[in-house]
Amino acid sequence: MADENGKPNHLQDYLIRLHSGQWFGWTDSKNKVYANLKLSDKVGIGGNVVDNLITELPTEQECIDGLATIQSDYDAAKVQKATDKANGNQKLLDLGLTQAEATAMTGYTPPAE
Repeated sequence: MADENGKPNHLQDYLIRLHSGQWFGWTDSKNKVYANLKLSDKVGIGGNVVDNLITELPTEQECIDGLATIQSDYDAAKVQKATDKANGNQKLLDLGLTQAEATAMTGYTPPAE
């Protein structure tokens, strides 16, 4: 349920990272809030349907904190990627390439000042 840019923005984005498979569900699939979160009774493992081995839901606070962490990680990775592009571009310029040549090679265009 990440936003249009891929940034995690929903409780479900955190939950899917905790365990594999469909270990959780919703009592109201149109209102996916913590109060409607439930454990699945059965899960598919290796082509078989078995009892869910997960016996406890994370607390609401664990979900809030977990989502905040993955959002922060996403933001940090986005900043790092932009920094790496700018640094790589500068290294090409330091080697004597023009900005047009560096952009032709990498597709990176520095932001307008």
